[in-house]
Amino acid sequence: MDKRINYMLVLDTETAPTDKNIQDVNPYNMFVYDLGFAVVDKRGHVYETASFVNADIFLNEKSLMKSAYYAEKIPKYWEDIKNGSRTLTSWYNIKKAVDDVIRKYGIKKVFAHNMRFDYGTVNNTQRWLTKSKYRYFFPYGVEICDTLKMARQVIAPMPTYKNFCKREGFLTKNGQPRLTAEIIYKYITGDYDFTESHTGLEDVLIEKEILKYCYAKHKKMNPKMWSD
Repeated sequence: MDKRINYMLVLDTETAPTDKNIQDVNPYNMFVYDLGFAVVDKRGHVYETASFVNADIFLNEKSLMKSAYYAEKIPKYWEDIKNGSRTLTSWYNIKKAVDDVIRKYGIKKVFAHNMRFDYGTVNNTQRWLTKSKYRYFFPYGVEICDTLKMARQVIAPMPTYKNFCKREGFLTKNGQPRLTAEIIYKYITGDYDFTESHTGLEDVLIEKEILKYCYAKHKKMNPKMWSD
């Protein structure tokens, strides 16, 4: 470890809805079954990664898993668990691993793309599995940050990005550039055939590229613009 480096954590979750009749994407209607993270710096270097499958949901809530947005990936999860690329373990152990890595690297900022969703899902899962004995997933004092907010500040105003979204049809109903992680990654890399995996760690590794790009393009970002 180098004490001159500001280590950061990038995190992503995949979830199953607790009530499949609710149409809105509400983080407090979600339980986490897949959580991946990477310890990175602002230049995009990766120092440690982890990929967890939450046994408390994945195994114990099979009826909920049938309603997961990417339920078709369940067989692939089993393959990954068997080959060791993902770790099947309890929510308690997943939270402990996140706490330990934050402590180990002195991490002060945790990022996700659309952090409002991930922050809500980890807290909702935490509260349900502990019967609200422990209500918050992240350690007290850690700054909760959002690469989507960074992208709105740095990438969305770029004429080249606006032209890219217009040319490729990546516009909202109001004609504004869309800012999904997949679309931004296509723009950053020029890989227009890229498709987001929608699995925790794999999505983290594209989201850390958004973090890197935003830092490189706008070194004097106002932190208030990307804290959640």
